Amino acid sequence: MKVGFIGTGSMGSLLIYALIQSGALEPRQIAASNRTPSKVRQLSLRYPGLHESQSNRETVIRSNIIFLCVKPLEFKHVIDDILPVVNPNHIIVSITSPVQLRHLESSLPCKVSKVIPSVTHQVGSGASLCIHGERMTTEDRAVLEGLLSHIGRPYQVDEACTRITSDFSSCGPAFISFFLEQWIESAVKLTGIKRADACALAGEMLLGTGKLLTEGGYTPQELQARVAVPGGITAQALALLKVSLNGVFDSLIQTTHDKYDEDLLKLDELFKTGEINRQQY
Repeated sequence: MKVGFIGTGSMGSLLIYALIQSGALEPRQIAASNRTPSKVRQLSLRYPGLHESQSNRETVIRSNIIFLCVKPLEFKHVIDDILPVVNPNHIIVSITSPVQLRHLESSLPCKVSKVIPSVTHQVGSGASLCIHGERMTTEDRAVLEGLLSHIGRPYQVDEACTRITSDFSSCGPAFISFFLEQWIESAVKLTGIKRADACALAGEMLLGTGKLLTEGGYTPQELQARVAVPGGITAQALALLKVSLNGVFDSLIQTTHDKYDEDLLKLDELFKTGEINRQQY
């Protein structure tokens, strides 16, 4: 298997690291390209054997599966660039949530999927959201998800739920980290606990909580009931949180969806323009 990466920014480089670190791929199986060549050069020095492509087209030619790790509004330009060298057997994977399968399938002659990764793959954990196009066979899906299974849990979702599932799996680590950061800062300020101790305890708590929810059979509500004794300290603090956070998560979801819808409108216009131009010729 040969795997290509177009775009080696934050998430592209993280996926390369995770796939190599997990043993899913050897550096010699990877080709990468970036509009800033020095970024790929750094990767090739870090992972000897990784192929430093001189163009996006070269990355496609050398690969069976190609991950497009670029910003939403760069997709149309990248697709137009690589189109002459894409063949029906290629599997092209978008890692960007607003880019729709219809955008990809209408512009490319190959098999396409959308995978929303998570920063948690850096430690071999978290869910990879998988949304497969119509041309992906059962075998194709198994190959792609088999690759992803080395760095987390492949989780098939409906494209209509891309945004909300991404809020949990992809944005969630930042949201939870913000909550912990605020909690830790208050703890340091009000009690004098060392920040390093608070961070370590918070991390261990979060790890254990995740295991209880994924392996221990608890729902969030059941876990609260398990910890909070009626009339006790935890129950009183939970009552405060319920009042203080009332409506916050409604607003959070609305904010992420508004941004998603904004990007989707821009992408629809870009790909619509491309379709019109193709029809003229």
